[in-house]
Amino acid sequence: MSDEISDGTVDVVDVLTEQIEARFGLSMEQLKAAVTEAPAANLDATDLVRWHGLLLESQTVLDRAEHDLLAVLETEPAHVFDPAHDLVRRVEAAVLARDGRAQAVRWYLDPTAPGKQALAAERLARFRATRPGPAIPTSAPPRPANAPQAAQGVTR
Repeated sequence: MSDEISDGTVDVVDVLTEQIEARFGLSMEQLKAAVTEAPAANLDATDLVRWHGLLLESQTVLDRAEHDLLAVLETEPAHVFDPAHDLVRRVEAAVLARDGRAQAVRWYLDPTAPGKQALAAERLARFRATRPGPAIPTSAPPRPANAPQAAQGVTR
């Protein structure tokens, strides 16, 4: 993962990672280890670690989709054609997944977020005790058969 996006802005994953580390006073690796050792000790930490992992997965899918789209556009820059349209849709889907997961991480980081106080917080605690995981599939979208393969080690 790159430290900065090509336009010079800081990557959303890096910002959220720093916020998580600041909240718990631990690096993500230390926090992951603590959650693995005692997942019920701090449910907010457990949820944040899980959603951060999903966010990283989404960012990887987005990076790959953007790389594939750029590769196609570089080969035929003057023409927009079906493979490029498919790749644009893949990028859009990856952005939506990444941004949705970033919103979940932001929600867990905000102690005053809607639904975290009073009756809503009690309901959330009961829900947490019974839920199996995210309701949205977390696998990467299918790649078109004619899409170029991503090169190893290439970041944006």
